[in-house]
Amino acid sequence: MDRNPSPPPVTADGQECEDLDAIGDTIYSKHWLFSTLTHLIHMVTEHSEVDSEGQMQLSDDDEEDLCRVWDMAMDKDVAGFLQEFKATDILLGVIAKSRCPRLTEICVGILGNIACFPDTCLTLSQNEDLGTVLLLLLGDTDPPTLLETCRLLLTCVSQKDVFSLWLLRIQQQTSVRTNLCFIMCSSTNTDLLEKVGELVDKLFDLDEELMKSWITAQPSEEEDDDDGQSRLDVASCLLEAAKQLRSECPNGLEVYLHALQLLTTVDEGIQAFAAPDGPGKAVWDFFCDVVCEDLCQPNDLPVVLQEQKSILVQAFSVLLALHRCQDQWRSRSDTSLPLIGTILQVLQNLSQGKDDGTSKEETKDEQLQTLAEITAEFLADICIHIPKGTVAELVKKGYLTEKTSLTAAGSLVTNFKTSFQHLHSMLSETDPQLADMVRNSFLSESSSGSVPSPRLSSLLFIVALVSLQSSCFKSCYLDFHWRDLMRMSHHHKWQTKEWTVFFLFQYFDEIQLFYVCYCSMNAIFVLNN
Repeated sequence: MDRNPSPPPVTADGQECEDLDAIGDTIYSKHWLFSTLTHLIHMVTEHSEVDSEGQMQLSDDDEEDLCRVWDMAMDKDVAGFLQEFKATDILLGVIAKSRCPRLTEICVGILGNIACFPDTCLTLSQNEDLGTVLLLLLGDTDPPTLLETCRLLLTCVSQKDVFSLWLLRIQQQTSVRTNLCFIMCSSTNTDLLEKVGELVDKLFDLDEELMKSWITAQPSEEEDDDDGQSRLDVASCLLEAAKQLRSECPNGLEVYLHALQLLTTVDEGIQAFAAPDGPGKAVWDFFCDVVCEDLCQPNDLPVVLQEQKSILVQAFSVLLALHRCQDQWRSRSDTSLPLIGTILQVLQNLSQGKDDGTSKEETKDEQLQTLAEITAEFLADICIHIPKGTVAELVKKGYLTEKTSLTAAGSLVTNFKTSFQHLHSMLSETDPQLADMVRNSFLSESSSGSVPSPRLSSLLFIVALVSLQSSCFKSCYLDFHWRDLMRMSHHHKWQTKEWTVFFLFQYFDEIQLFYVCYCSMNAIFVLNN
């Protein structure tokens, strides 16, 4: 038969005469499906008997029928029926005997659709022979077949009931790493690279030990005899695939960035990146280019971060990890100016987005919060050793402006005081006016809300000094006012002389005020010297 038969005719009494031929609640015919699979078996068997080594050609009609089965298998009822009909064993036998890449692709694709449902995936995964054949298919040379194989494997490892079974098989079959690395470093097929990336990323996310073993794996003798591509380490292979997808497939690029980020979460990965002859420098340069050239543009509005937040978190996480282990292949003080400028811009946009209140949900966005934290930490790591010359260049090229300086100070002063102090010190030497602006505008206004202003510190010191002068008459009355002062200082954040005078007149009588002013003059003299 060359087509899926029409729905069964209706009898005179209005009942369908072939209800039993329908698969579940669908209109698909059991008889047609039997016939198609039986014809497939006969076709492959006849070809293997006549010419077992020759290439097999699939007729247009046969290809069309098999593609219909492929589509039908997306239905849960059909998938269950195929499983009951032992279609897995039939398709496995066809794959083993097939000398037609298109036929192999279709058969693996049908299995991939069957595996989309938990029950059928469980039964399919328990077939040991099928598991072995599918892993060996990763060494095939046909891109469409490889694509469907990776899709099937990804579907299986994504099912909670069977993923451990597949992880065990992959651990035992060492050729999986070799074949996937070869695809990543040599293929130009974007669809295949994206699917391989999703599979590798999923494997690393599920099994840290598997990831460690792939990082530290040494090439076998067979690999040494190849053209050298397969001897590339897994990080270099991930990088090559990411480069291929950079301009053509943003979603695929993000998958590979996440896989590389996972490598930085284990010591084995950090050691590989830190090695003088390792992939660290190449990965660093690539991530810098992606962040500075592809993602962050000078005129980007804060809302753009909503689209880029996920990939920026991954990129900055990797760059931060590499920055901390790059002593073997570059100096920490050599961080590129555009990268620092991009970090400042991201922090500025995050701050501006909060101030503008463009979206109430943004302030509660956990991913944006993570981006703010990782960006601030990255800036702190850079600033703690930043040389004066770099600061001068940042100012000269317009990366470090009044706005970005205040934003940088607000990001650093709370949790990264040492980095803030070093940056301010370098800024004082290169641009004293800008440094004074940061000190006066930020610290005196307590813009971060966590660092006491100099005036507040002075006032607290004055009152503490007064309260200790127990020898003076009426100074004992200041004990109560000291506690009130502490409460008000946290609430009002005194910022001006007017606040100070107002407080003093409200809380002290004339004699006490005279004494406080006397102590104030002495305290200010001490603080200023």
